[in-house]
Amino acid sequence: MHGHPLRRRVPLLIPALWIAALVAICCGGTALAAVSSASEGTSLAGTWSGHYSGAFSGTFTLHWTQSRSRLSGSITLSNPKGKYGITGSVHGTAIAFGAVGVGATYTGSVSGKSMSGSYKSPQGHGTWSAHKTS
Repeated sequence: MHGHPLRRRVPLLIPALWIAALVAICCGGTALAAVSSASEGTSLAGTWSGHYSGAFSGTFTLHWTQSRSRLSGSITLSNPKGKYGITGSVHGTAIAFGAVGVGATYTGSVSGKSMSGSYKSPQGHGTWSAHKTS
């Protein structure tokens, strides 16, 4: 008699599970640290000035507050002229936000005190870029 088949497999499974856990911690921890440092370590809170071109062209000023990866605040556009509420998120270097009153969505990347990307609105699309002023 050889005993129950599960008893023979359990000792082999335990080292395999430890190796899988170690790989997940090493690889996943590095990715998590990168996201965490960009999302939480680099604050996007403050004032950003920028410009956009495409379906609409002009300048804008962003006033952000940040809580972890969540962004909120206001955007003042030169065209269509006005100040609008805005919410967004940052994950690693990727940023996404939207101007609710205008129906525009912005996506892009952040690097230090600069960010850039593209926007979409019901009237068309284009590109944008901004830098942190305070």
